[in-house]
Amino acid sequence: MSLLAVLLAALVACSAPQAPAAPEHPHLRLGVLPIVDDAHLIRAQAAGYFAAEGLTVELVTVQGGAAALPRLVTGDLDLTFTNYVSALLGQAQGKGTFRFVDGGYQAGPNTLLIMTKPGSVIRSPRDLAGKKIAVNTLRNIVELTARSALETAGVDPGSVTFVEVPFPEMAAALQSGQVDAAFTVEPFSTQAALAFGAVSALDAGSGATAGIPIGGVATTAGFAAENPRTVAAFRRAVARAQADMADRSVVEQILPTYTKITPDTAALIALGTWPATLDGVRLQRDVDLMRQYGVLTADLDVGAMVLP
Repeated sequence: MSLLAVLLAALVACSAPQAPAAPEHPHLRLGVLPIVDDAHLIRAQAAGYFAAEGLTVELVTVQGGAAALPRLVTGDLDLTFTNYVSALLGQAQGKGTFRFVDGGYQAGPNTLLIMTKPGSVIRSPRDLAGKKIAVNTLRNIVELTARSALETAGVDPGSVTFVEVPFPEMAAALQSGQVDAAFTVEPFSTQAALAFGAVSALDAGSGATAGIPIGGVATTAGFAAENPRTVAAFRRAVARAQADMADRSVVEQILPTYTKITPDTAALIALGTWPATLDGVRLQRDVDLMRQYGVLTADLDVGAMVLP
């Protein structure tokens, strides 16, 4: 082979795109919940995006984001979907050092509703003053956004009694009169409207809380530092799925495969958005709510919790 041919072959080899190095930890245990928020993760699995990155991902159903965080710390899970408030509070309390991996899920119009039953005396946000409102967990993202939305609507949130009721039981609590209103999320909002005509008194995902970040995938700082290629591969796969979420038909197809949402309900529910990235500025909104309503007493460096 001539010298010129050798040089040309070397140039072609150097300019050819290099495949990413293999992930250090190709088998991952990922905590997921049967809710709308983490549809992008189910999509990444179903569409083969994880496999294309050399990852074998075991989807592990968890009871909730807060319950899953200790499993990250012990190593039982490598990553998990969680609401941001639980992870931020866990970090502040020294229960773990967490890092956020994906763009997550954020509220959209009519995704966070304070609902009442038909014929209720509650006809406007101001009528919620002095009433009992169901929330799924006290002092977490639902109660915090409720407080903010009430205050924006001119209602003193201190006048409201928040009652802890799991999302699946809220409709019954509302119908029986156990509570005057219920802070519902999808698909429970649409299911309650279809079942007995429940109506919205206040969109808690509007105004000051419009587009509020709800949750995303977290891991520990140690796992992220020890497995950078694995985390990069995971993020590439999830980014592809997040882009797919812009097509509502994709979301409607995936929801009935892992939730109790029927295809008919999937076609009706309000959806939030799956942003491509997360940054400390957006996440600071959650911290500010936590500080405002006494869940956090000190600030957090949220920028350091978001992987670049």
